[in-house]
Amino acid sequence: TLRVLAHTEKESSNFHQRFFLCKPIMNSCLRMFNFKPSLSPQASEGVTFIGPDTHAIQAMGDKIESKLLAKNAKVNTIPGFDGVVKDADEAVRIAREIGYPVMIKASAGGGGKGMRIAWDDEETREGFRFSSQEAASSFGDDRLLIEKFIDNPRHIEIQVLADKHDNALWLNERECSIQRRNQKVVEEAPSTFLDPDTRRAMGEQAVALAKAVKYSSAGTVEFLVDSKKNFYFLEMNTRLQVEHPITECITGLDLVQEMIRVAKGYPLRHKQADIPINGWAVECRVYAEDPYKSFGLPSIGRLSQYQEPLHVSNVRVDSGIQEGSDISIYYDPMISKLITYGSDRAEALQRMEEALDNYVIRGVTHNIALLREVIIHPRFVQGNISTKFLPDVYPDGFKGHKLTDLEKRELLAIATSLYVSCLVSQQVEVDGMKLNVTNEWNLASPLSSVTIDGTHRTIQCLSRDAAGNISIQFLGTVYKLRILTKLAAELSKYMPEKAVEDTTSILRSPMPGAVVAVSVKPGDLVSEGQEICVIEAMKMQNSLIAAKSGKVKAVHCKAGETVGEGDLLVELE
Repeated sequence: TLRVLAHTEKESSNFHQRFFLCKPIMNSCLRMFNFKPSLSPQASEGVTFIGPDTHAIQAMGDKIESKLLAKNAKVNTIPGFDGVVKDADEAVRIAREIGYPVMIKASAGGGGKGMRIAWDDEETREGFRFSSQEAASSFGDDRLLIEKFIDNPRHIEIQVLADKHDNALWLNERECSIQRRNQKVVEEAPSTFLDPDTRRAMGEQAVALAKAVKYSSAGTVEFLVDSKKNFYFLEMNTRLQVEHPITECITGLDLVQEMIRVAKGYPLRHKQADIPINGWAVECRVYAEDPYKSFGLPSIGRLSQYQEPLHVSNVRVDSGIQEGSDISIYYDPMISKLITYGSDRAEALQRMEEALDNYVIRGVTHNIALLREVIIHPRFVQGNISTKFLPDVYPDGFKGHKLTDLEKRELLAIATSLYVSCLVSQQVEVDGMKLNVTNEWNLASPLSSVTIDGTHRTIQCLSRDAAGNISIQFLGTVYKLRILTKLAAELSKYMPEKAVEDTTSILRSPMPGAVVAVSVKPGDLVSEGQEICVIEAMKMQNSLIAAKSGKVKAVHCKAGETVGEGDLLVELE
């Protein structure tokens, strides 16, 4: 039991000091105890739940009921079918009535789980199947609804705060448009897109919804916003969200402290006119994921080395792990929330770039390369983003940082200097250009600072061996190089190389997970693009397809089995 409540206003300063000692624990508790009504603690037991009451959780946790409540509260809603979709045939009929494209989503869902976009009847049937299975697995509730899919929108949400005395505030917005699989990756506050009038209209509708459901605590009302700044209610999250720190940065409010005060019964201390927008804040969700596979398929393992970039100014890291922690297939693969703050957006982004370069994560694959590329991409810097940013910018998938000619020479100069472990400044010639490299290499440190012709870089040497193989994290991306002497380079052409595996005739698991279904057996004829099996990882179901047409030679997995990344699943003749 956390006894940290201030019983009088005079104790508030001591309360604030004590509160920060237990804030990580409180954040975990708030995530853990997002109760269903039947599980809520009872006031008769002398326990006060820090969060909204059971009615608000139930009403807003159900997408069908919440949409009806939003309509009654005069909140803009997305056109669609407000009832429960019974089966795939009904889903197709409803989708045709609404008009393609449509969004199929779990009524009890959240976090991108149980959501599929369908552009035709076939995708609607497939989406119904996967969404209902994911919903049942993640939420124990397979009910689905269907809405009109708003193509190319921005995802902007409003933070609200309400007390038990009918007072409610909107605490400005967060832009959460950078997503993959309908899950947020990068957030910022405020949004580059909203003008004061649109911000106020969205805030007033968010507060109206909170009051309609008699909400008390911190919560978030999420909207989709089109190119003409028309906005539509998406859902309300009846809890503290992952991205709440960026709101704290620009408003100066401690949302967890406010939630505790509201639970104790105190009225809000602020008026709407008191809520500022000071500076800019950016949050990157650091995941144990491989960004080169569908922008982030889960990676499992043990954090053999872990060092947060807290030595960088204006950086905050909210994490639930430490060095030695295991990342498993059973839970969300988020490692931490990395937050940076600046007087303006450019400063916040520059600090984020520096923080990502100084973040040490070893033992699992992580998505820092993708995060860093997003925040420096010209479209993101200009604020020209939508929820389709990643597939639009990387239509062939994420490939890592593309080195300029100068950056390539810098990398080669760094690798060469590291190979000889030179402890003083030296000239390195690359492609006829001489570069001055300065660094006192400390190979015991995971981070190395190097200056090349006056340009400062922070790099990480991930591995090196006597054969000249060096792996370096440079500008967020890991590059594998081989440094050879002139003689070794001349002799290397006589060394045979390992043949590349023909991946068109085999299907390997792209991630660790559980086999949900296997659709083929030996002797079956399959067509290119046909579903072979379904793998579930972190409550998300992934359909694996045949790379070519052929006959099934062997099946090496069955439903219910757990598989690792790279495990052989199916062979074709």
